Amino acid sequence: MSLRSLFEWMDALPSSIALRESLYAFPVLLTIHVVSLVMFAGLVVMMDLRLVGLAYRSTRFSQIQARLFPWQMVGMVFTTLTGLLLFYMQPMRYFGKVYYWLKLALIMLAGLNAIVFHLTTYRSVDQWDTTGPPFKAKVAGVLSIAMWACIVAFGRFAAYDWLTFE
Repeated sequence: MSLRSLFEWMDALPSSIALRESLYAFPVLLTIHVVSLVMFAGLVVMMDLRLVGLAYRSTRFSQIQARLFPWQMVGMVFTTLTGLLLFYMQPMRYFGKVYYWLKLALIMLAGLNAIVFHLTTYRSVDQWDTTGPPFKAKVAGVLSIAMWACIVAFGRFAAYDWLTFE
């Protein structure tokens, strides 16, 4: 089965059609998606700015991480669920959109960046109170800010017919 066939199959499912034809599903889901994305990405950027050393320098990174991370996860859950539902409503709308695929690729890379950071560099966070975040942590922060800025922009661009192929 090709990827296009999978998208066409999903597009023809009764539940996909019902969501697509609902008067309120799209605006409600899109609103929740945008609000939760702003919450999630905003909190990620706040943490990354501290990591890079551009903000909240008087607060330990571990303290900022402990306060923001639970709220980031709430934002991520809502953003992911609503994003999946928005895709499920109109899979064929997104199939040929280059910006949609770039957004998905960057989401995976941003997730990989976060996982690698937490499994490697973050293990020495207790030492950062005296030495500051290491260079690798700062690189992870800069990459994260750049990727999330592009994810938000590409998500917005995907709403239009720019770079759309069939």
